[in-house]
Amino acid sequence: MEANEQSRSARKHGAIMDAATQAFLAKGYSRTSMDDIAKLAAVSKQTVYKHFADKEKLFAEIVLATTDQVEAMVGLVAGIPADADQLEENLTRLAGQFLAALTRPEVLQLRRLIIANADTFPELGAAWYEQGFERVLATLAATFQRLADEGLLQISDPLLAANHFAGLLLWIPVNKAMFHGGPQHTQDELARYVTAGVAAFLGAYR
Repeated sequence: MEANEQSRSARKHGAIMDAATQAFLAKGYSRTSMDDIAKLAAVSKQTVYKHFADKEKLFAEIVLATTDQVEAMVGLVAGIPADADQLEENLTRLAGQFLAALTRPEVLQLRRLIIANADTFPELGAAWYEQGFERVLATLAATFQRLADEGLLQISDPLLAANHFAGLLLWIPVNKAMFHGGPQHTQDELARYVTAGVAAFLGAYR
């Protein structure tokens, strides 16, 4: 009986998280109420408060839960082999997966939501950045240092190089999405950013 209760509670917790994510992304933090979330989750408002003390704690849990998704990206970044003949091909494959992951509509929506509330919740925004994107950059920097140690790249500041790599890929599509309110790119455009970005990076650091 106790296991069933725990399972039911976990399902309700997940339903509330899903409903809150949907509501926050659609309406923003300030315009979303706990009533909205309860209605979407098909539970009572009392149940929502039983799981989350207030809207701020619910928002924080939703934001920080998304940082778990970077594990796959960290593993991908760390796994670039030190193969001189395949360096461009390997970086191009990484760049394509990196760009595809970070330009998904839900990721762009969440990024916009966090930026919109950065003044209200500065620690939450910082935690999301540090536990997510900053971890990926740190792993990429370590990978570039390893490739430099193998003689494949010439890098004096690996973290700056990691930021250059990410910037070459993300600057155009992410900024367009931030200002236009949604993804503004086609798959062909993303492929062009990948090819051009890797070529520019290797031109500077090979």
